[in-house]
Amino acid sequence: MSHDAEIRQFIVSTFAPDVTADELSADLDLLDAGVVDSLGLLRLIAWVGERFLIPIENQDISPAQFSSVASIAAFVREAASPV
Repeated sequence: MSHDAEIRQFIVSTFAPDVTADELSADLDLLDAGVVDSLGLLRLIAWVGERFLIPIENQDISPAQFSSVASIAAFVREAASPV
């Protein structure tokens, strides 16, 4: 499963169970649309760190990096790539 698909599936199952993964657009702003609230954002960040083995405490993160499936996937690719 690709990062995008896995992220999309987590978001749908956790925050929007009435939507299918296929219906969730990769560029939908999850925060502006109300899919994810401030507490949900913390949960999403923690899940990304655990799932993709990214030490979140060592990352300089902003809500914009977690605002859509596409931005989260880009964050994962950047954080997981060797320096």
